[in-house]
Amino acid sequence: MPESGDDRTAPEPEPASPAESLTASEPSTAASAGSAPRRPGALLRARVAAIVMAALLLLYLVFAIGYAVLLISIAQPITIALGVALIVLPLLGIWALAAELLFAVRADRLAARLETEGGMPSEPLPVLASGRVDPDAADAVFPRYREAVEQAPDDWRAWFRLGLVYDASGDRRRARWATRQAIRFSR
Repeated sequence: MPESGDDRTAPEPEPASPAESLTASEPSTAASAGSAPRRPGALLRARVAAIVMAALLLLYLVFAIGYAVLLISIAQPITIALGVALIVLPLLGIWALAAELLFAVRADRLAARLETEGGMPSEPLPVLASGRVDPDAADAVFPRYREAVEQAPDDWRAWFRLGLVYDASGDRRRARWATRQAIRFSR
């Protein structure tokens, strides 16, 4: 194997695969983060899945409200309580679904905006056999993006990039938090 400074025998590097980018997160992946087009198939599948889930929740709500009215009409304290619960709990589900869909739409808009500005991270990262970005490689580039947020705490672009790094390293909770910060600062 040639030494790191010796490129005489090293083959030309091939372009990074879609899974090798820092933005190997759903729904948008890129060959060299921000330079390749989005995968329309994955995006379409995600949207269809969201629509199906919303339709199933709506169908459930219709049946639940029907049973709730029936239970409330019995006029016993326990059936009234169950009827009210059958109305309130599905409404909480609808609220949670709407919040998640709104988050996804806003995050997708920020990703598209950052991509058109040419500001997506461009470090191609190695992937595991599963096709996911190697978390150790993502962790290695993490300090750069964390410092960018520390230097510009009100910059949505820095927060969004930090969210991408968190996502690539497998920390979904912090990725969502950083993306929410980006959405907040982008307004």
